[in-house]
Amino acid sequence: MGIHAAIAVVLLVSFEFSSPTPTPMEVNLEQSEMNPKPEEIVNAVSVDKAAVERQVQRIKDQKAAERRAEQQRIQELERKAAEARKAREREQQRLEQIAEQQKQEEQQAAEARKRAQQAKKEAEQLAEQRRKEEQAAKQAAERRAQAEREAEEAARKKAAAEEAARKAEEERKRREEEERQRRLAAEREAQLQKEMEEERQRRSAARRRQVLSELEKYQALIQQTIQRNWNVDDSMSGKSCELTISLAPSGFVKSVTTGAGDPAVCRSAENAVLKATTLPVSEDPEVYQQMSTIKLTVKPQL
Repeated sequence: MGIHAAIAVVLLVSFEFSSPTPTPMEVNLEQSEMNPKPEEIVNAVSVDKAAVERQVQRIKDQKAAERRAEQQRIQELERKAAEARKAREREQQRLEQIAEQQKQEEQQAAEARKRAQQAKKEAEQLAEQRRKEEQAAKQAAERRAQAEREAEEAARKKAAAEEAARKAEEERKRREEEERQRRLAAEREAQLQKEMEEERQRRSAARRRQVLSELEKYQALIQQTIQRNWNVDDSMSGKSCELTISLAPSGFVKSVTTGAGDPAVCRSAENAVLKATTLPVSEDPEVYQQMSTIKLTVKPQL
């Protein structure tokens, strides 16, 4: 009974570690096999035990290989994590270096600005000093010239005292004539300036009227262009929309915005402007300046 139990245990262990698809055993019910000899039972048990040990060893080897692979995987992950940490540290160091460099450059720029301001201040002070010196020299020269003139005048008066009265009278008459001529010239100049100002105002008014007329003409042309590109229907009758259009010198529509008005009319009017792409624009720079941003109230013509 003990031998049979040992055989059953060995067969069970061998079955668990063998292929998942066991080979069916043939059972011979002859009396000789139902009652094997003791030495045959011992040999069978020895053979199956060796197979079981080999299978157990293979399992151990497989588990050890799996543990080594897992350990290698963990080591690889740790290596990659260390590399990533080092990369982050290098990037942080690079950013810190860039920040420090920027700080130094800003400090250098501030110092350069300070030096430039100081140099400018010194140059201005030097220029002011030179100006004062030149002015003082000029005033001194004028005083010397004045003194010389006064001395000459005194000598001249002393030498020609007898003609003083005559010359004084002649001088008085001359001055009176000069004053009269000056007044006449001033009156003529004032009259001329008045006439020139009136002419300028007339021309300015004429130019304003011309610009206004030109502006009204191009507003009408723009209205016509919008109407040609406007898809309207009966529901828009009696409705309107305010448009603000920004134009390039070529007439290209840079932008269009809608203001007060019926929303449907505003949307369709905006589409009409964008569809036109370009609108009539005056070649006169002054007129274009007035219509570079133009506001219109458009009404659909049914």
